[in-house]
Amino acid sequence: MKAGRIGTSVSMLLRMMFRRRIIPILLLIIPAAFLLAVYATTSERIMPFRLASVAETVFLEASERNISLLFLAVASVGFLSSFLALNLIQREAAASRRLVLCGYHPVTLLFSKLAVLAGCTALIALYVGMALLVFFTPEHLFLMVLGLFLAGLVYGSYGLLVGSLIGGELEGILLIVLLANIDAGWLQNPLFYAEAENQFVIRCLPAYYPSQAAIAAAFSDHSVGNSVLAGSLYTLAFLTLAGTLYFTKMRKK
Repeated sequence: MKAGRIGTSVSMLLRMMFRRRIIPILLLIIPAAFLLAVYATTSERIMPFRLASVAETVFLEASERNISLLFLAVASVGFLSSFLALNLIQREAAASRRLVLCGYHPVTLLFSKLAVLAGCTALIALYVGMALLVFFTPEHLFLMVLGLFLAGLVYGSYGLLVGSLIGGELEGILLIVLLANIDAGWLQNPLFYAEAENQFVIRCLPAYYPSQAAIAAAFSDHSVGNSVLAGSLYTLAFLTLAGTLYFTKMRKK
């Protein structure tokens, strides 16, 4: 795996991605639309909620608006990263196969896609984290952004897995929407979690640990180390499966 080839592949991916001008526009507009919608439809009523990743008896208090803003921020980063990852895998599949025939190793191509995904996810998380400052000041800004970034990595890795497993764009989108909407877009809402039945199921879903890390960092002084570690393991598991499938497909061509 040569650094020069990785750099060339990363450059090609970025050019192809930003040639479609709608992509950077959507990356900016969608999180802003989510946050403005939440701001317009929530109140400043103080709400208690459970911080389940620390202990079942630990409750925090914050305004309904701030809780909802952070919850939707995590969901928006996860959504965008997963769709970006799906796009990286599926839309450039033909170009990747040609590069393999020209001597590029599948691992080199996968590593370049991971580099682009990680870089874009970091920018999205930073942008969303800075946007939240318009509405409230978190206790620990860096750690909150880290939680957002982790959500993007987990769902970005899931997007890579779906793209490696499913060839059809529509089927891939449906698989992403199905899990992301149920998990990051609904069940990880801390206001819902406290009264939910079968909380074990919620704790097993991919967005649980990134959500808990972001929430703990934004509204408390509790450690986020365990949540970051568990979320990283989720990312590693998705990447391992995605990498295995991608390598197998590329080597067969």
